[in-house]
Amino acid sequence: MGNRIIIFTGKGGVGKSSVAAAHAIKSASGGKNTLLVSTDMAHNLGDIFEVQLGREIKNIRPNLDLYEIDPQHVMENDFEDIMKYLTGLLAEKNMTGLEDLGLLPGMEELFSLLRISQLYKSGVYERIIVDCAPTGETLSLLKFPELLSWYMEKLFPIGKVGVRVLSPVSKKLFRIEMPNKHAMNDIEKMFMKLTELEELLKNREITSIRIVTAPGKMVVEETKRNYMYMNLYDFNVDGLYINRILPADIGNAFFDEWLQLQQKYITEINETFAALPILRIPWYEEELKGEEKISRIVRDVLTDDGIFEAKIINEREHFEQTEEGYLLRVSLPGADRNGIDLYQAATDIVIRAGNFKRNIPLPNILRDHLVSGAKFEDGVLRISFVKGEDRDDE
Repeated sequence: MGNRIIIFTGKGGVGKSSVAAAHAIKSASGGKNTLLVSTDMAHNLGDIFEVQLGREIKNIRPNLDLYEIDPQHVMENDFEDIMKYLTGLLAEKNMTGLEDLGLLPGMEELFSLLRISQLYKSGVYERIIVDCAPTGETLSLLKFPELLSWYMEKLFPIGKVGVRVLSPVSKKLFRIEMPNKHAMNDIEKMFMKLTELEELLKNREITSIRIVTAPGKMVVEETKRNYMYMNLYDFNVDGLYINRILPADIGNAFFDEWLQLQQKYITEINETFAALPILRIPWYEEELKGEEKISRIVRDVLTDDGIFEAKIINEREHFEQTEEGYLLRVSLPGADRNGIDLYQAATDIVIRAGNFKRNIPLPNILRDHLVSGAKFEDGVLRISFVKGEDRDDE
């Protein structure tokens, strides 16, 4: 198994940082060089491990480093070349430069991801465990490279210097020639970096998203939506953790109703996420601070040595050739059929599900095709395409 990136997210307050920290401890104890990194601006890794952390990576024990990312520091110190690209990009659009750059929504998230990608490519770490911000912010973080790539395609005469590779089938269908690196301008280089970052995040053998939840109504509803949105953007969610489960034999009548409610939501989680590995984490009577206390999760729950292996839960979205034309499949588990909107806008397919919208650029070979139909069943949206002149509009 190759090097891995495992990203933990969940509604604020469910204990995702503790769960991520427990995985990092188990990984390091198994002899794997491990980095636990926080992208949440409300960093608490230092509090959890009871150590003082600064802007740089800190080793706290053999095989375990901690890192609370400061995006501004990363922008200024780790990516001077990217800053030059983006400054040039802003200049072309009559923006003043770096002071405008910080105002662009998503820029801090982008540099956090670029830093994680840089660390992964360095090969220093066998496992990078990421403690992300609450769910909505995590999705904004993960989708930003694709979104910025889309805008760059629209704003600049890039041509198709890169294409989002949607599946092995797509690679064969839509292979393109990449320009010589020396011939690319700064904007094209930036576009290529974004494309590489997007592919790293969506490579199911490398990157996994894992959701931490708790047995409560609001948390479960957000977990359902989060899972569906992650699939809308084609990320591989391959694990779910139910945290803070009260013991059934607590022996206190005060908790009887609470126990019944917890069991109700645990049953709902099990039914809704039957396709995912689900781990249960008990309610601990003490605050989990310090490595020894966090290690309780390792001993009680993370007993399977295969916990770090990539599990491909949903087939990647992909185009395939059919007798009539082409078919695009997008996994949307848990989506409401009546809550999905779909339309074609120029060279993009636009899918709206709930509060999120995604633009999927069509490969060059489909630029003269139109949507001929769409069907949503068994959690999968199937979109059919035919050549413009072949479409039957009657």
